[in-house]
Amino acid sequence: MDRLMFIGYSAAALGFLVLTLLLATAWRGRREGGLLLAASSVTTLWAVVAAYYASEFYLSSLIVVAAELLRGVFWLWFLLAILGYGRADSPRRFLRAMAAVVVVFGLTMTLVLGLVFSGEVDVSPRLGFDLRIFSFLVFSLLGLVLVEQLFRNTPLAERWAIKYLCLGLGGLFSFDFYLYSNAFLLRDISPAIWTARGYINAIVVPLIIVSAARNPQWSLDVFVSRSFVFHSASLLGAGIYLLAMAAGGYFIQRYGGEWGGLAQLVFFFAAGMLLIVLLFSGQMRARLRVFLSKHFFNYRYDYREEWLRFIDTLSSAELDHDLRLRVIEAMAQIVESPGGLLWQRREGDVLQPTASWNMPESRERVTGNESLVRFLCEHGWIIELDQVVREPESYAELTLPDWLQTLPDAWLLVPLFNMSELHGFIVLARPRTSLQINWEVRDLLVTTGRQSASYLALLTANEALVDARQFEAFNRLSAYVVHDLKNLVAQLSLVVSNAERHRNNPSFVEDAFATVDNSVQKMNRLLAQLRKGRMASQSQKSVDLARMLEEVVAAHAGQSPVPCLSLCHEGLAVIADSDRLTAVIGHLVQNAQDATDDEGGIQVRLSREGETAVIEIEDDGCGMDASFIRERLFRPFDTTKGNAGMGIGVYESREFIHALGGRLDVHSEPGIGTTFRIALEMATGPLFDGVRKMN
Repeated sequence: MDRLMFIGYSAAALGFLVLTLLLATAWRGRREGGLLLAASSVTTLWAVVAAYYASEFYLSSLIVVAAELLRGVFWLWFLLAILGYGRADSPRRFLRAMAAVVVVFGLTMTLVLGLVFSGEVDVSPRLGFDLRIFSFLVFSLLGLVLVEQLFRNTPLAERWAIKYLCLGLGGLFSFDFYLYSNAFLLRDISPAIWTARGYINAIVVPLIIVSAARNPQWSLDVFVSRSFVFHSASLLGAGIYLLAMAAGGYFIQRYGGEWGGLAQLVFFFAAGMLLIVLLFSGQMRARLRVFLSKHFFNYRYDYREEWLRFIDTLSSAELDHDLRLRVIEAMAQIVESPGGLLWQRREGDVLQPTASWNMPESRERVTGNESLVRFLCEHGWIIELDQVVREPESYAELTLPDWLQTLPDAWLLVPLFNMSELHGFIVLARPRTSLQINWEVRDLLVTTGRQSASYLALLTANEALVDARQFEAFNRLSAYVVHDLKNLVAQLSLVVSNAERHRNNPSFVEDAFATVDNSVQKMNRLLAQLRKGRMASQSQKSVDLARMLEEVVAAHAGQSPVPCLSLCHEGLAVIADSDRLTAVIGHLVQNAQDATDDEGGIQVRLSREGETAVIEIEDDGCGMDASFIRERLFRPFDTTKGNAGMGIGVYESREFIHALGGRLDVHSEPGIGTTFRIALEMATGPLFDGVRKMN
């Protein structure tokens, strides 16, 4: 028995058997799929016959020839079917001629060979051999012609779906042509070529499987797991690498002389370390995934796997960072991005940076009237930042902010829509490997972006609910305070009402002083609790900002460091509640004093920018980082002063400024200091002049 021949054809039989089982379970009834299933089944039987023949057990040569003939006929029939024989849009004359040649030649050769083997026709063995070889040679030539026609007549954009089929069947028919042309010339079949034929048939099976998976119009729902392909390719690459290592080590030992053993050890260690680095390289894994997705699958993504991973990342309780960071990470995983930044809608139409993952934090805000926000709201597109620079005509209505164009590694901007409203956007960093942004990537990012926006909207609603509950608790506390105040008023009223009758009674006077002292202590405690939470007054009038700032600075001059006032412009006025505005400025000055050493400095400046009055309170105290400003500074009931504060002062200040139509901005750096900047529209025009006269 020729073992190599038996192993080769057994491998081919096993490979085509696997292909047949895959096709049988996936067939949906269409002709092309049925013919491919039939061709694979016949090829499996042919390989079994060839393996049995190689085992040197008795087998009629007629069976071998018949199997060879059927194999060729079914593959030609399948090629004619996918070329479009019988369709209105196919090159019908050529295909009919080819079909007629295959049918007539196949039937003729079957009849002739049957007569020869049956003994009905007396021919010499040499002539019989030549007839068989010639028939198989013609079949291989017809197969090559059909493969060439299939590749040539397939549109360039669709060749990716059939190129592996053409490569596989073209390889089979080319090798058959080589085998039989060599046999026809030498009047004998080469055992080496015949033996290699089994292995070659086994090699082309994966190519046919890939093409079947890429052509759903054949009604073959063949599925190959991307994870399986990725890990198989990784193991195959590692195996080839290890074989190359072994070969290199062999040559080093053989030709290295007296240094061969040492050089071999060093070589194996270095090569092993390189293999480990490659296996654990995120960039190499990303490149391999892109290559496999591009060349072996209909679609780039396994949507089931991507969606499960996306949801798992968003909802995982094992990750130690909050939902905003998980949203960035989940979106970045889709395009192999190493980092990103998240902007969310805050304070009306203003989008602020709320989280960063593996990228430097940004403090840039985007207002609703900027070109970027208008473009996102109108189109909802994924913006490839490089393409905006490269093809500005594709984004004719878009003007990118300067800070976004200079943001390091910024690559892709993904809008986040919730209920058709722009909730925010994510800027993703450049990926580890080059990735083409096609329709599939855009659709997946848009879909996951909507899901992310819904998660973020729920988070925002939950935070607002928590704040509302805290305000509810505060209002409940206020009710108790009002109750205590009523009791104090009642006590003092009783003292006043009895004073006329008992003012000369020493005991009454002593009790009255004790009552007053007790009331003062209680009121001081209440005032300490409510100092930063006074209710708003409804009185609106023209407020002279210069005079108001002078009063605030004078009121805080008794505490160090003493604030310094700088009036760049005078005569600036705004329409506001004077008491509340004074309290807001005073609170910010007090915060600056609390955060600054006695030797430090505090500057209070008043200036004008167009029709806007600007008040700045600047200190050189301890400062705050971006995370504290973003997450805690304006959050109600969050204080760093312990029991000394309630944590609503800065929040109330911002809300009051916003109610006046102004803005409160903060710039701070740890160890350098903090600047609060208040911008208010000035009281100008006839309406404000009238208000000013009434007051």
